[in-house]
Amino acid sequence: MITTVLIEHPWLVPLLFFAAVGVGIAAGAAVAPRPRLAWILTALSASPVVLLTLWPSGTTAFPGCEVAWSVPSFAAVESGANVALFVVPVLLAAVAMRRPVLAFVGGSVASAAIELVQSTVTVLGRSCSTNDWLWNTSGAAIGALLALVVLSLARRRHRSRSPGRGTAAY
Repeated sequence: MITTVLIEHPWLVPLLFFAAVGVGIAAGAAVAPRPRLAWILTALSASPVVLLTLWPSGTTAFPGCEVAWSVPSFAAVESGANVALFVVPVLLAAVAMRRPVLAFVGGSVASAAIELVQSTVTVLGRSCSTNDWLWNTSGAAIGALLALVVLSLARRRHRSRSPGRGTAAY
């Protein structure tokens, strides 16, 4: 159903991507000094990932995984949506733990786990594809890079507000 809507309105994919980037940066900056809140928002932003990838589709899929590699593109609705799906959760997780590389690896591993479940639990009616993993991992990389920017800005802001030149908590 979601794919049908996106195919009928392909302009939604880049709009959703840039909205995710904007919301992710704003949320990341707002919660940078509050790791517990960042974790809560990470869980909330990961909920659509779980629902959109593991909710039963009402059909039965064939076991196995399609092995294909292509470059993500906003012109291709599914690839653009798969990229956008992982940007915000990885960005917020990176801000919460102050470790963008670890969040990136976690996002890539989570995507691989989702594809594994899709390939083995055929009653979900979901199809596994290495392209989906690649596109999700691309979104995780964007989220981690944005987190680097957010954390850097948060450190600068913290240092500029500190009375002394002590070390920042970030």
